[in-house]
Amino acid sequence: MSRHHLENHNISRVGWLRAAVLGANDGLVSTASIIVGVAAAAAGSAEILLAGTAGLVAGAMSMAAGEYVSVSSQSDTEGADLARERQELIEQPDEELGELAATFVERGVSETIALEVARQLTKHDAIGAHAREELGITDHSTARPLQAAITSAITFAIGAAPPLLIVLIAPPGQIGVYVSVSAIGFLAVLGGLGAKAGGASVTRGAARVTFWGAAAMGATAIVGSIFGVAV
Repeated sequence: MSRHHLENHNISRVGWLRAAVLGANDGLVSTASIIVGVAAAAAGSAEILLAGTAGLVAGAMSMAAGEYVSVSSQSDTEGADLARERQELIEQPDEELGELAATFVERGVSETIALEVARQLTKHDAIGAHAREELGITDHSTARPLQAAITSAITFAIGAAPPLLIVLIAPPGQIGVYVSVSAIGFLAVLGGLGAKAGGASVTRGAARVTFWGAAAMGATAIVGSIFGVAV
């Protein structure tokens, strides 16, 4: 009796993981940078909180819109390519069979076996086989605009929340310092969690996210200090 070996691969998470990590990271870095920059300009707690909240709302909406538009473009391209493949399968079935077999030959399969595999796959699911082998479109990589937009907006807001909470509890004159230190810690955790979810090195993921986040906050602090005007 045959037994199926079930495996869970990290690639199955790529559809939502990229949008989630990007949204949370952007929310945390953007909001923390805004707060640090405004605090460096000697603004009061109320002004800092208002600027950070505005950044959260605007950023979440911007992320959602940007992800939806960009992923929709990918989806439109995939749809157009699949429509063309369907038409070619109707008008040129022999040529399409040869193209499918050729993809297996290029990977080391003999021509005889490749042609037989192509025939069986075409009989089972012709468009699915051509989508995978010719276009590189799979269930895991298929563009999902709405999923990407919602995930980005929600995770942006989640990432932006900690810096705003720090503003509420930090001493008025030390808001920039408190937000900077806490944000670096949050970034390290976020980078590590994203790397772990994707099966990558936790240390490397935490380090690269922390580095670029700290650089962004440092740049906005410098700008705020130079202008020195309360927003």
